[in-house]
Amino acid sequence: MARRGRINFYEQIDPKRTALVIIDMQNTFCAPGSPAEVPSSRGIVPNINELTTELRKDGVPVIWVLHANTQHKGCSDWELFYNHVVAGEVRTRTLESNSPQNQAVYTELVVADDDITVIKNRYSALTAGSSSLERVLRSMGIDTVLIAGTKTNVCCESTARDAMMMDFKVTLLSDCCGALSDEEHRSAMENIIQQFGNVLTRHEALQMMRSFKP
Repeated sequence: MARRGRINFYEQIDPKRTALVIIDMQNTFCAPGSPAEVPSSRGIVPNINELTTELRKDGVPVIWVLHANTQHKGCSDWELFYNHVVAGEVRTRTLESNSPQNQAVYTELVVADDDITVIKNRYSALTAGSSSLERVLRSMGIDTVLIAGTKTNVCCESTARDAMMMDFKVTLLSDCCGALSDEEHRSAMENIIQQFGNVLTRHEALQMMRSFKP
């Protein structure tokens, strides 16, 4: 409030220039017992399903961003992560789980034929070389992204930060993102609302789009 005189960055969202970007809602992160399980990710599944149903009615593109890393002769395409962030059995299981042939949207989520799937190989789907997401968005004339998925404070926040710095208008959906703890979830939302974009519930975002006036 002290910096800009209002809470939100943007008081309107143009549905014709908006896409929903759903990050990492796949078995590696959502399935019980998976090597990178985020239990709260299963709790946001009903919210995401409700939101995607409504957005499809309004013609808003739904983009599923899935994480995958390739391997060749024992080396992955993200050696720093697999050699320093994870280790031992977790490393082996994560490499196997993140192989490209194993990637699909988590089974409890509803995917429509017109939805788009993008594969990334870094936390952020918009860091240089990580995915085709920027080209997909630009090709559709999108300048605004709603971000959902997991983890709030890692891949969702990383993508949101890069999106803002690439001049996309960002809204992080607070009730459609999940982290390993409430503290991590809240901290990420605080970072976004201060410096990178809106933080809204799915209902607030829908209302903002449906009340849009050019």
